Amino acid sequence: MAGAARSLDLWPIGNCQASALIDRKGRMVWGCVPRVDGDPVFSALLDDKDWDDPQARGFWAIELEDCVSVEQSYLRNTPILVTRQADAQGNAIEILDFCPRHKHKGRMYRPVAFIRIVRPVAGSPRIRVRLRPTTNWNNEPVPINYGSNHIRMVLSYMAMRVSTNAPIGLIAQESWFRLEQDMHFFMGPDEGFSDALRPAIERMLEDTIEEWRLWVRGLAIPPEWQEAVIRSAITLKLCQHEETGAIVAALTTSIPEHADSGRNWDDRYCWVRDAYYTVEALNRLGALDVLESYLVYLRNIVDDAKGGHIQPLYDVRGNATLTEWEAQSLPGYRGMGPVRVGNAAYEQVQHDAYGQIVLSSVQGFIDQRLLRMAGHADFEALEAVGERAWAVYDKPDAGLWELRTRAHVHSYSAVMCWAACDRLAHAATALDLPVRAGLWQNRAETMKAHILDAAWRSDSNAISANFEDDSRDASLLQLLDLRFLTADDPMFQGTLAALEADLRRGNDMLRYSAPDDFGEPVTAFNVCTFWLIEALHRSGRQEEARTLFEEMLTRRTAAGLLSEDIDPVTGELWGNYPQTYSLVGIINCAVLLSKPWSMMR
Repeated sequence: MAGAARSLDLWPIGNCQASALIDRKGRMVWGCVPRVDGDPVFSALLDDKDWDDPQARGFWAIELEDCVSVEQSYLRNTPILVTRQADAQGNAIEILDFCPRHKHKGRMYRPVAFIRIVRPVAGSPRIRVRLRPTTNWNNEPVPINYGSNHIRMVLSYMAMRVSTNAPIGLIAQESWFRLEQDMHFFMGPDEGFSDALRPAIERMLEDTIEEWRLWVRGLAIPPEWQEAVIRSAITLKLCQHEETGAIVAALTTSIPEHADSGRNWDDRYCWVRDAYYTVEALNRLGALDVLESYLVYLRNIVDDAKGGHIQPLYDVRGNATLTEWEAQSLPGYRGMGPVRVGNAAYEQVQHDAYGQIVLSSVQGFIDQRLLRMAGHADFEALEAVGERAWAVYDKPDAGLWELRTRAHVHSYSAVMCWAACDRLAHAATALDLPVRAGLWQNRAETMKAHILDAAWRSDSNAISANFEDDSRDASLLQLLDLRFLTADDPMFQGTLAALEADLRRGNDMLRYSAPDDFGEPVTAFNVCTFWLIEALHRSGRQEEARTLFEEMLTRRTAAGLLSEDIDPVTGELWGNYPQTYSLVGIINCAVLLSKPWSMMR
């Protein structure tokens, strides 16, 4: 099947406004404009046509004639990709791909733009450029006009222009031609490029390199596994829509959780849960800029809720309605549709969101490094969230795995609601509000006692995933990180043993094993394996944890990243990519397991 050529071995580029994914041949195969949750101008990742099919669309390829080898790497401590193509005769080219992001006139310059620089590096290389955009989810052709130094594309949502010093006529007919000097491409809004193209782009490159390297320099990374942590941190930063502070769960939609599963979801939105885990991981590295931006987004969500229901997810601009529909003109990843746009989970009730809002926000009351510390007005707004947590913690919901056809009182959701009340007590203490601190602490203690009474199963010596029966769910591993239980608590050790017995598949961890809306789970959930690693380490099984973590690092793509799911048998990655959950797991485990700097110097 032609579509089998599609793979998740992809390299993200971006600037916290625009992003794209580039495959192992240097083709740009996924990229949405004007935002990550927009319409894909490059959609070939979700198509199954052969690359040489005249009808193939949704990609931007720069190809060396008779190419026999391709090498790729990021410039150190940046998301700037270098692709080197070579043929058997000693000819070679180099492509630099990036989205500009740097300070300009006192503001951050991060346009909806993609830059490609093509350089001859050996011999007399011949190349061709194939620019085949899509619009309206590949539902209609893109009108393209060619000027003397630009290509204009009329998309359904905006017009875009590629300004270039490459030969326009040869690009228009996709001819092979000799590459004898550097060529520059700036794809952005339909505006004339006011500066001299080559020096302007080279300056953007240097400024973007510096911006990212300075950001990385400010990270408090562990001494071991530095490369893995830095790459994960950069990519998590790319998943933030900096204009609003929202953090998306992944850059893609509709990559199946396993082959022909139908479990194809749109992850290009901001889940309160996923964003909490992201800021928590980056906080451990000292990346406070991500937290500060996200808190602005979160405060707006809380304000708009006015003390009422808070959805599990919103779009990057804070819009609440994410109507789910299927794009019929794209067959899907390897032909495995449907391609879903929007996500019906926004209509679900998921009570854990209240805990994650408070957990993300509490640092704002305590951390004196922040430019804007939270105050009494912020606390009053959060108390409304706490009231919701107190009211619903023992009520049924869809749970963090977003079951579409059933509801339970999920232990994880209940514990997250407990965490909301427990941490509100911390915030009240920081503000010197002893009466409020006492109220929230008393509520937290009441909730904890009820949760343990309702969820503990003495027959299996474990906490159940819900209050109604005796089932297993890997999210219970989070009882440690939330400080609900300690690692030496017999209740936790019993729960850990039960989870390993039911959900562990070799060195992989399932979310749950019971059949759901789509049947029995097939793939393991990468973040659950990282949760297991943390639990093993805290339980005194340090060597086992370390071995398992090292193995997980070998599962990463060439770019150093992970998707959502993995096949325990084949090791193949499935699910949306790059997945913030999974990258959070890399960072958290590295920080926990690494030797201290004092032992390394």
